[in-house]
Amino acid sequence: MYRRVGLLKRLRGKVQISFATALVSAAGYWGVSEQKEMTMEKVALVTGAGSGIGKACALALLKEDWQVVFVGRRAEVLQAAIAAAGPNSANGVAIVADLSREEDVKALFEQIRARYGRLDLLFNNAGVFLPFALPGDISGDDWRRVVDINLNGAFYALSAAFKLMQEQQPQGGRIINNGSISAHVPRPGSMAYAATKHAVSGLTRAAALDGRAFNIAVGQIDIGNVTSDMTAVMTQGVPQADGSIKPEPCMDISAVVETFMTMVRLPLSANILFTTVMASTMPYVGRG
Repeated sequence: MYRRVGLLKRLRGKVQISFATALVSAAGYWGVSEQKEMTMEKVALVTGAGSGIGKACALALLKEDWQVVFVGRRAEVLQAAIAAAGPNSANGVAIVADLSREEDVKALFEQIRARYGRLDLLFNNAGVFLPFALPGDISGDDWRRVVDINLNGAFYALSAAFKLMQEQQPQGGRIINNGSISAHVPRPGSMAYAATKHAVSGLTRAAALDGRAFNIAVGQIDIGNVTSDMTAVMTQGVPQADGSIKPEPCMDISAVVETFMTMVRLPLSANILFTTVMASTMPYVGRG
């Protein structure tokens, strides 16, 4: 009789210990999985990241612990941009690519897929513009150069990013296209630039619509007159719609970075489809 009672107690204890162990194991499993999901490193790709807006936004991402791929055409410029991040530079990687070449973009995304397995953010920022030129003075070569970078390059990068975000787990991500106030109204003598930036707005709208089913949010930041080496001429005087030459005010690049990061920080359930950030007194509203 006593032996039976003792045996039952020992069996009951083993059952209790086994059950408790199972609970701890399950909690540990789910806890680790949840922790991995919560602490999963987010990966961003910034094109035209060697200088200007691209560099400033890429550095802001590094500061917030993103893994950032700096893309451009000159390795030394990209490496210098990453070095500017100081202690955060360890999370930056430079990849040289000519975005106007589809094969370069394919190779770029193969490297991203192999290295990180996913992409959470694309900042489609690379772009060029021509000096002032009337429509009859723009050569076919100059036209194609602007279209190849501003439009075709933007499409190649968006298309490859969309595909990766669609296939990865967890599915989804964010794409931000760098438009321009020229996506709304042109400057005099800027047909190639204005045409490509209007087209980028079409990319944004179409991709935002197609991305809904895959948790891919696509938006556009339209920027006007940022202080940089490229816009130094604006403070000296640029052609106006009335034919005059006048200097234009510029804003600090930090305003662009703050606007960009506001878009980045949103959950994928929310999207800023279009936003405009510009120098407050620049001649944009009513231009033309």
